[in-house]
Amino acid sequence: MGVEKVEYGGWPNCYRLFNDQIELIATSDVGPRIIRLAFIGDENLFAEFEEQMGMTGGDEWRIYGGHRLWHAPESKPRTYYPDNSPVQVEAEGFKLKLTQPVEETTGIGKEIEIRLLPSSPVAEVIHRLRNENLWAVKLAPWALTAMAPGGYAIIPQPEYIPHEEKLLPARPMAIWHYTDMSDPRWRWGRRFILLKQSPSMSKPLKLGVGNEQGWAAYRKDDKLFLKRYTHFEGMEYPDFGCSTEVFTNDRMLELETLGPFVELQPGEVVEHVEIWGLFRVPDMGESEEEMDERLRAFVAMLDAAISEEREG
Repeated sequence: MGVEKVEYGGWPNCYRLFNDQIELIATSDVGPRIIRLAFIGDENLFAEFEEQMGMTGGDEWRIYGGHRLWHAPESKPRTYYPDNSPVQVEAEGFKLKLTQPVEETTGIGKEIEIRLLPSSPVAEVIHRLRNENLWAVKLAPWALTAMAPGGYAIIPQPEYIPHEEKLLPARPMAIWHYTDMSDPRWRWGRRFILLKQSPSMSKPLKLGVGNEQGWAAYRKDDKLFLKRYTHFEGMEYPDFGCSTEVFTNDRMLELETLGPFVELQPGEVVEHVEIWGLFRVPDMGESEEEMDERLRAFVAMLDAAISEEREG
């Protein structure tokens, strides 16, 4: 258990971080990218774009699949700086750090550090943006995970409070021009918003929310991927106040979290931390109430695991 160098997906220089339950694989030939998350020997829960696997070099941005780090707000060409070159790797124990050369057109350096818990299906993923310009840059860290097709995203709703007891709005919600709210892939519930990924429906959809609960999830078959993060109340977030966003088309679903805007001074670094958990969940229940009970238990389990690791 720990970390080992492997070939994966046509890239000869990948690093596998694993314990006796789960494994993560990151590329070093391009990136920083975490291209695989799975139970040991099981299918990849992250999307892979087969026609791009193993590719390197070039000036065209490629999605590749898996997990990546951007900086918001989204804009072309700034956001789409190609990560097609090798990254520096530091590997030790159950830790892996991937550092990208500074982006030539933005002056921003990217780094992803992964810390896998030795005895739990839990990982801490630390995203860092470093300003190497001679001037300040306003940006927000943005962590995007492209999930394998065939599952559905779960976004928690704010606590339901009757009209007589609460008059002010609960949170912002942003929609994109191409988002059809009547699309059958949506399920609008009292406790959750669900978005299904359908390989037969190519029309893209995107939604963002200010998510004070600080978690979002993706379920495929009997597997549940849960990501936890901190929503900072009262701070400015991109896209009208969104800290969680979901996007889908016919090839994947992206589960995204964002940090608040910062005025990053020259030489400064901003961090955005996600806690990942991968669980077997054969049954999510027949109702929103049952689903809520199960998900709360997994969120609590994730919090307990990472708290114990940090204190230990």
